[in-house]
Amino acid sequence: MQPTPDVMALAHRLNPYPLYAELRRDHPVCRVEPGGLVAVSRYKDVEYVLKHPELFSSHGFRFAWQPAWVGDNPLAQSLAASDGKEHARLRSLVSRAFTPVAINRLEEKVRANAARLADGLLARGEVDFMEEFATPLPARTISDLLGIDPTLERHYKRWTEVLVSIAPVPENDEHVTRTRDTIAEMKRYVQQIIDARRSQPGDDVMGLIVQGGPDGQRLGDQEIIGLAFTLLAAGLETTSFFFAHALPLLAERPDVFERLRADRELLPKFIEEMLRYDGPVRGLPRIVTTDVELSGVRIERGTCVLPLIASANRDEARFPHADRFDLDREQPGIPFGAGSHFCLGAFLARLEARAGLDALLDRFSGFSLIPEGVVWNRSIVTSGPLKMPVRFLPA
Repeated sequence: MQPTPDVMALAHRLNPYPLYAELRRDHPVCRVEPGGLVAVSRYKDVEYVLKHPELFSSHGFRFAWQPAWVGDNPLAQSLAASDGKEHARLRSLVSRAFTPVAINRLEEKVRANAARLADGLLARGEVDFMEEFATPLPARTISDLLGIDPTLERHYKRWTEVLVSIAPVPENDEHVTRTRDTIAEMKRYVQQIIDARRSQPGDDVMGLIVQGGPDGQRLGDQEIIGLAFTLLAAGLETTSFFFAHALPLLAERPDVFERLRADRELLPKFIEEMLRYDGPVRGLPRIVTTDVELSGVRIERGTCVLPLIASANRDEARFPHADRFDLDREQPGIPFGAGSHFCLGAFLARLEARAGLDALLDRFSGFSLIPEGVVWNRSIVTSGPLKMPVRFLPA
């Protein structure tokens, strides 16, 4: 298995694709840091890992989300970190809240929120895009979904930043304390929401989940807390990072920007190609349940593997000219995973992406990034900026 490059080194967080190309070419299954993970980089192998949960368990998320220094983290016992019958039970109780019909009911609110936030950018010109648009848009959507008091949204970004900063090794003692305190704070807030829904059921997602399924099945409080953590961490971060990846691409490709401004029917194709070309998800950790072999490399039972979705989506063996952004590409990638763990929130994420881009295209003729002000996250699962100053040019 050879080299162990650090996938969380700043250079690789900013632009992992040269490393991914090297891995696909020379070391498609190899050790990487942090934590001695085994990275899987070719499309065929990544897809195989994701579609065979009986061999590659989602308990791998427990490695990512609950290293020993963190203590208890409800994310590590959530839907995303479950398998088999447990996963099927949890997903069946949650999925009815994420059908296209259910999500379409939110479209008017999502578009109104996007318009309001974009108007704020118009008034200010130069802003921290993450603070003023990319994070507040999914934050308000999550509030609407869960039926949470919008005044709590001021906490979401801080909570999410702490959750996604969890890595095999903490940055320092302060990081340990901040993480544990934040998780405890989040658990208290979510428990209050659960208690309120038990006494006054609502028709929002949290109300539906607390009520349980038609056959009388119900989730326990800890399972509901884990789900809420997942929605906050995954639902907020991935959507905000999508916007943060899309803006630099549009700034670099005025031809694409102008095509989108002229023809909004191209937005779904843009979103799919953006998710393939430079999506927010880098890898989805899995635990090997039995000795297996990938690309001629033997992997022992109990090993934590990291199927690199972002590398698979740049694999030339699957996508011709994979390193080129092609608005007319017909073949989508696998940005939302594959198999039984395909992301429940995919339809919602696409809705938010289209509504947000529509609002920005309506109001601006262009924008420029201020690179020296960008601060990047630190995660093996996702990649994106925590701060991103942008100067907007009115249409």
